[in-house]
Order: sequence, then structure tokens, then C-alpha cells
Amino acid sequence: MSFLIAQSLINGVILGTLYLLMAIGFTLAFGVMRIVNFAHGEFYMIGAFCALIGVTWLGLPFPITLALTIAFAILLGAVVERLVFRPFRADELSGMIASLGLAMILQHGALILFGPDPQAFPSLVSGVFRWGALIVPKSRALALGIGIVILLVFYVFLMHTRHGRALRALVQDQEVAAVFGVRLEIMYPLGLGLGVALAAVAGGLMAPLFGVSPFIGGTPLLKAFIVVILGGLGSIPGAALAAVLLGLIESFTSSFISASAADIVTFALVIGVLLVRPAGLLGRAET
Repeated sequence: MSFLIAQSLINGVILGTLYLLMAIGFTLAFGVMRIVNFAHGEFYMIGAFCALIGVTWLGLPFPITLALTIAFAILLGAVVERLVFRPFRADELSGMIASLGLAMILQHGALILFGPDPQAFPSLVSGVFRWGALIVPKSRALALGIGIVILLVFYVFLMHTRHGRALRALVQDQEVAAVFGVRLEIMYPLGLGLGVALAAVAGGLMAPLFGVSPFIGGTPLLKAFIVVILGGLGSIPGAALAAVLLGLIESFTSSFISASAADIVTFALVIGVLLVRPAGLLGRAET
């Protein structure tokens, strides 16, 4: 029993870290743009295809491929902000509908370019790590390690750089941030670009584990949406707490009951939290 608990804990941390990459990107885009971006799952899919192209077509090392994927995703996010979301800054409903249209465009564009069949990703590492009876595949450990490094770099950026502080101010209160000199024309595309980059790098990390297809964005989008609702829309600390909680719940429920039960417990938790705290675990009620 103790072995199963420890194994579930490790798997939950791995899941929570990858959910967090998706969820922080989602909540950052909402906090900056005030738009629920339903194309977020397709940015995950684009990151997975970028990793596949870099490793299999261009023969690049995986770390360099991820770095190029991040750079491309930031640029893509800035372009999307300028061409798609900027006209809807004051209209949340129209912006959400525009994001649904963008998701369809990206998904069907990938379908035309790459076809509908899932594509296998070459194995980057093989074997497992063993600590006594505990077993962790090296591929999952690699994804976890890179994910943690990216999250730490992003944390340092947010907390200790001028642009990071400006983004946090923008998430807290856009009008006050503008009064104090935050340049919205720079921060909007930067915020969305970083959100897209986090989704894309999550896709790149998951591609070696689960393969790549134009339809892989749906489940990560749902998980990100659950995390940001549970943690509180616009709250990055709330997203971090909810991602770890969701990963642990899914891992333990799947191990001790079943995968189907994990979904039931997850949605029951979301409903229960929202009944008690409609703004989420760390979200702020609108005034």
C-alpha cells in the first residue's frame, strides 16, 4: 500500500507540473487580455508539432527544439493578439467567440498539413529510475525536470524583471497599471505571447510521451480550464495550487479506483469549490 501511495504521489506531481504549464498560460492570457482563450489547446498542439518537426525532420537536439518552439510561440502569440484579439479587448464575449474560430482554423490547418493520423515521436531517453520499489520512466522524469526549470525561469521573470512586474500589475488592475505608465501596446502582445509559449512548450514536452496529432489539444484545454476555474480566473498562485491538487487527485483516484472515477471526482471537486467559493480557491470576487 505504501508503495502505491508513493508511486501515485510521484505521478501526481508530474501531472500537476504539466497541467500548470498549460494553466498558467491560460490564466495569464485571461488576466492580461480578459478573454477566455479557447484556442489554447491548439497552441499546445502546435508546440507538439514544432517539437516533432525539429527532432525528426531537422534533426535538432530536443533542448534546442524546445527553445526554438518557445521563440516561435511568443511571436505567434504577439501576431494573434494584434490580428485577432486586439479588436475585442472591450468585448469579452466576441473575443471568446473569435478564439473558438481561431481554434478551428488552427486545428483544420494542421489537419490539412499533417493529416488526421497520430504520429509517433522518437524516444528521447529509455529506461527507468528506481528508488527501492518505486519506478519512474526516464521519459517522464525528463518532462518533469524541464517543466520545473521552465516554471522557475518564468517565476523569476515575473517577480524580478521590469516587464514581469508590469504584467503582474496589468493582471491586478489594468486601469491603475496604465496610470502608472505600463505600456499596454507592449504588455498585451507580450502577455499573450508568453501564454502561448507555455502551452506550446507543454505540448513539446508531452509529445514524446503521447504522440502528436491535430486533435490532441482538447484534453489539455479542458484540464487547463478546470485548473484556472478551480484556482480562480486570473490568479497565477491559484492556478499553481489547483494544478498540483488536480494532478494528485487524478493520480490517486486512478490508482485506487479507476480512470473514469478520476474524472467524476475532479468535476465534483470543481462544483463543490465553486459552491463554497464562486471566485475559486485564490480568486477575487468581482466588485
